[in-house]
Amino acid sequence: MAVMLKSRQEIAQLREAGRLVAQTYEVLRPHVQPGISTAELDKIAEDFIRSKGAKPIYKGYGARPARSGMPAIPAFPATICVAVNDVICHGIPSPKQILREGDIIGVDIGVIYKGWVGDACVTFPVGELDSESQHLMDVAKRCLELGIEQARADNRLGDIGAAIQSYAEAQGFSTVREFVGHGVGHSLHEDPQVPHYGRPHTGLRLQRGMVFTIERCLTAGPFAPPMALARRSSNIPSPSQTARRSCSRSHNHQPCCPPRA
Repeated sequence: MAVMLKSRQEIAQLREAGRLVAQTYEVLRPHVQPGISTAELDKIAEDFIRSKGAKPIYKGYGARPARSGMPAIPAFPATICVAVNDVICHGIPSPKQILREGDIIGVDIGVIYKGWVGDACVTFPVGELDSESQHLMDVAKRCLELGIEQARADNRLGDIGAAIQSYAEAQGFSTVREFVGHGVGHSLHEDPQVPHYGRPHTGLRLQRGMVFTIERCLTAGPFAPPMALARRSSNIPSPSQTARRSCSRSHNHQPCCPPRA
């Protein structure tokens, strides 16, 4: 798929969808408290989104029939994705998943509004956090800001990834490499893919009119390739031990400005 550049008018329409996503977060914010279930948060978000004439774009997404010996993949069943503590992303809300004091929860929200996609993630604290979890969230927020600063015409995708990676690693964290940002427009996932690590001055040259997400995920500790992680699996702490120091992520969709006329 080729990168689809957006006009000023199209970016203005994308902003409307993004604004609705931002409003949904503000509706959710006071409810992110100890004792609420992630299923309750999902219902609050869906009710608000539909009340504004939009549709949740994740709900029903990703279904695939069985083929070539591979099992079928069911559709995503919810409006929001939830990632509590050591979950990176794409968790399914559940009435059995109750938030507790000191948790961190990443909430992805995607909508389709007037034919355009809004897509974002915000990580919320649940009550009071310990200092390590708060530091993780602070560093993750700063990484997003540094990535956005590099989203300028004539820079390269590697500039975004390098800015995020270098700051995260200097603070004792690492970026998750299995998931990337992506273009958005009429579809949820468009080109280009946007890694959150890399080398400056490398990769695709950014152009005016590109719109893409920057959605870096950070974890505590140094980067471990998947095979190295598997070799160390006997030494990995249990989820309850990692719950307060694992992952923080957020993203927004960022136009590479100024757009085309």
